[in-house]
Amino acid sequence: MFVLEGGKRLIIPRTELTYPSHSMRMHENAARAAVDEVMADFEDACPYEFKGEASRKTMVEALNTVDFGRKVVTIRPNNTRSPFFLGDIEAIMLGAPDRFHGIILPKCNEPEDIVYLSRLLDTLEQQGGWKTRVQIEALIESPLAIVNAYKIATASPRMAGLVFGIADFVASIGVHEMVKDQNKNFHYVKQAVVVAAKAAGLHAVDNAYLTISRKDMPEEESRRIREELRQKNIEAANLGMDGTWIIHPQQAEIANECFTPNSARIGAAKRSLEYYHEHGGGALMEPETGEFLDEAVIKALLMLLAKGVQAGVVDPAYLAKHAQKSKAISGYDILETSGQVR
Repeated sequence: MFVLEGGKRLIIPRTELTYPSHSMRMHENAARAAVDEVMADFEDACPYEFKGEASRKTMVEALNTVDFGRKVVTIRPNNTRSPFFLGDIEAIMLGAPDRFHGIILPKCNEPEDIVYLSRLLDTLEQQGGWKTRVQIEALIESPLAIVNAYKIATASPRMAGLVFGIADFVASIGVHEMVKDQNKNFHYVKQAVVVAAKAAGLHAVDNAYLTISRKDMPEEESRRIREELRQKNIEAANLGMDGTWIIHPQQAEIANECFTPNSARIGAAKRSLEYYHEHGGGALMEPETGEFLDEAVIKALLMLLAKGVQAGVVDPAYLAKHAQKSKAISGYDILETSGQVR
């Protein structure tokens, strides 16, 4: 999770909007988008002619002048093996101190990549007079990265989350299809990212859905794309993903919905929690729904309500009270061990 404002704000992003860093118009559009996090891209989305000083100048100007509101602001530099990497990091760290929150590191294959970036940030924070600590999300987008995912997740105290990058992963294993049936075809690798992230107390973010509607499309085709986007994200949430990358603001509303528990689910979770504790815990049957309740089920309900807190639809004091009741019995707080709170 992203820890902001000296620990007063904890953000587990449902939506991360990625866009090219070289376009001021794109920065301004991203600032208006209904997303939890924006990610300006020096890497794959940046045309060759804007690599280096041109994109860095625009990026620094945007960080210092565009009002991103309460969004998490992150930047994806070129990867550590690129000749542009060091210049990208130096430009933003020295040109915009305390104006953004995180680095998304692409092509992160081994924990040493994170260690290198983290040490570089140590130096540049001191040099640039930063008062806050920049956090890191790692892009997991190769077979080697999957094998090393937990080591990557625990390589630095700056780590906030893991993001699955489907396009590069597909290329690395020599297949073509990355849109249709992706949660079936890439079930193992997506859940591997989730497991590594949650074992390290980080958030896990799913890949972007790489098809968007165009204005000239027939409405039936646009409707199909929206429904496929919804289904992909519902399935990703069921795999344990906390959120998703998006590539256009038009995807934000559906994506946010998929990673936010609705009022009916929240109401049912509260009812079950209260019934369970009122009746002394153990193994119970919730009379209204017939749902089986025990301490493991209660922990799952706490996790659901934690997502509601992140979305601003559940009172954090209510969640904390019930989490402490669970901890008093089981000896640990599921929200702490899963990285939902710090």
